[in-house]
Order: sequence, then structure tokens, then C-alpha cells
Amino acid sequence: MKSQKKALGYHGESLALNHLILQGYEIIEANFFCKLGEIDIIARDNKYICFVEVKTRYGPHICTALESITYSKTQKIKKAAKFYIQQNNLHKNFFRFDAIEILLNEYSTPKINLIKDAFRL
Repeated sequence: MKSQKKALGYHGESLALNHLILQGYEIIEANFFCKLGEIDIIARDNKYICFVEVKTRYGPHICTALESITYSKTQKIKKAAKFYIQQNNLHKNFFRFDAIEILLNEYSTPKINLIKDAFRL
């Protein structure tokens, strides 16, 4: 079961990367890990450096993928983003937290919903 979730997550992140590129984002890094947390995608969108959380769902669910981004998860992403900013001396940049919801089913093409500024620091 866990390997299926990981495979689904990697597939969703691949779709998200392609979608962001098509939207004009410049990918800086994917799957950034540090002791404070993980960031799925770090990308530039014009003047913003965006920390992007990807949520992928297959089939019907009670809550949307974006509703599953909990307060605890946003706190971890924010801490990891602060670490990344510090580590790369990016203090003078503009930042934004985006989210991408990937909805998959066996009958149609994936639905991809990009939400800019999904949550704040």
C-alpha cells in the first residue's frame, strides 16, 4: 500500500512539474529535503520564488487534495522554506506558497488545479 502511495505521489509530482513549466515557471529544485521538512517543488514565477506543495488523488474522496494540506503540513513547509531561503541567501526575493491538486481517474485525463498563494508565511 505504501509503495502505491509513493508511486502515485511521484506520478503527480511529474505531472505538476510539466504543468508548471507549461505555465511559464522555471523549476529550481524538486523534492527538497532538510531536517525541518520537505518541499515538493521550488520554482520561479516571474519575480516570485514559489514553494509548491503537490497533492495527488486517485478516484473519489471525501475531501479534496488541497483540503488535505493540514496546518501541521503548512508549518513544516514554511520551516523548510525558511531554511532554504537562509541556506541560499535569498532574503531579498519575493516568495509565495502555491499548491497543485492533481485528480486522477481511470477514465479521463488528469485534472490539474494550480492555486497561487495557497497559504502564507
